[in-house]
Amino acid sequence: MRYLIDTHALLWWWLDDARLPRPVRDELGDRGNDIHVSTVSGWEIATKVRLGRLPQMAQRVHDYGLLVTEDGFRHLAVRENHGVKAGLLSSRHRDPFDRMLAAQALIEEMAVITRDPAFTAFGCEVIW
Repeated sequence: MRYLIDTHALLWWWLDDARLPRPVRDELGDRGNDIHVSTVSGWEIATKVRLGRLPQMAQRVHDYGLLVTEDGFRHLAVRENHGVKAGLLSSRHRDPFDRMLAAQALIEEMAVITRDPAFTAFGCEVIW
């Protein structure tokens, strides 16, 4: 299965947060799954660190790319068609990070690992 992991799920994975359910942990830990992490998640995490809203990642954010790779996840770059799709999505949800992740998931035909209901409103397949 091909997945795109939402930023909060990625953070909870890295921080071993109990809010990440066991079945989701099992999917993320299964090296047979094709788990993608968007460049947007790096941007979102770094922004929250800079604003002081994510102090537990202040040191680790500098190793973002390595953390993704060490977990066996794949990097997903933002392309022009992702940007256009994100801008045209017909949803009232205004969060630019979520809009881009949804656009990438739709274009790349990936299910999103998230507990955020906004992704179903965008028309994404959601796992969780």
